[in-house]
Amino acid sequence: VTKQFASGPQQLPPRDVLEHQLLDRLILEKLQIARADSTGVKVSDAEVDQALTTIAQQNKMEVSQLRGAIERQGVDYDQFRKGVRDQLILQRLRQRVSQSRVHISDAEVDSLIKNGNVHQGQIHLGYIVINVPDGATPAQIDAARATADEAKKQIDGGMDFAAAAIRYSNAENALQGGDLGWRSANELPPALIDAAEKLQEGQVSEPLRGPNGFHLIKLLGKRDSGAQMVTEYHARHILIKPSELVSSEQAEKAATAVRQRIVAGEDFAKAAKESSEDTATARLGGDLGWFSGDAYGSKVAQILQGMKKDDISEPFQTDAGWHVLQLLDTRTADKAGELQRDEAKNILFQRKAEDEYQSFLRQMRSEAYVDIRLPGGKASADTKPGTP
Repeated sequence: VTKQFASGPQQLPPRDVLEHQLLDRLILEKLQIARADSTGVKVSDAEVDQALTTIAQQNKMEVSQLRGAIERQGVDYDQFRKGVRDQLILQRLRQRVSQSRVHISDAEVDSLIKNGNVHQGQIHLGYIVINVPDGATPAQIDAARATADEAKKQIDGGMDFAAAAIRYSNAENALQGGDLGWRSANELPPALIDAAEKLQEGQVSEPLRGPNGFHLIKLLGKRDSGAQMVTEYHARHILIKPSELVSSEQAEKAATAVRQRIVAGEDFAKAAKESSEDTATARLGGDLGWFSGDAYGSKVAQILQGMKKDDISEPFQTDAGWHVLQLLDTRTADKAGELQRDEAKNILFQRKAEDEYQSFLRQMRSEAYVDIRLPGGKASADTKPGTP
């Protein structure tokens, strides 16, 4: 964090405040990792390898070059790899919690579309939240409101929004300056969208009262969503999965051997029925039917874009394992109605999922026994469950 603000260290909060913010997020991360472990959330070495490959590709590097760059920065590569694994575990825990707690009915989808609340385009926001605990007293609500007002005052006085997020925000992305990135306008709570529509790019809202506290947003940008015409693919595949007994390298060799048999003349469907470990499609000869390009992830979409009809791909890896893909045909379809319904369902899920996961985090934090022994922290004897 201090390196991020090396050119403007005066923007950062006092050292003790920054340490408290960092410590609070580390505690929350530890609690999530522990909960994931106790509930059986696992990430394989192959999935970590794939994530590292993706990171390297995003930086236009090979994995070996990425490792060298990390170590030149003084970071232990094994520790970096562990951090990547932990982030994958946290993503999986969030998905599991959201899927178990969030339920969307057809009536909710119909109502959202009927009321015209499906927004077009994407929005880029900065975000600060000052949390209010469940069952908060009037004094706690007033204290949170005062903190939100102080944050707005400091921003209006020239403090960088990202620095204010680090200093004041309780959001998970506070240490990233509160940057939410580009999101569909439908993924965000309606109150935030309504507030953003009143802002010019670069402006910051007044504090907004929400169900979990007080919010400040900064409008960083808007853009159109584009056309609704979608390219669909008809393809079939063979999947070879790594496991505790089969390494990723062995799975790749098996996929390569299957591909060689097909190229030599063996029927793809026959090879899929005999060799594919995708139980849902193996009996169908690997047939995936018609699907949009991103239906099976960005890697499959990337491979398909470089193929022609009847091509057989080289083996490639995704989170599921090693694939051999055959493109059977392509078509362009107008998915406006279907996409609108999918978008409406996603809107409702994202809105509910965020609130549910934040509630899950607050509950988990309140139930935890935390003993802070840093200078200035509460003494061990005074520490009660759920309090620092």
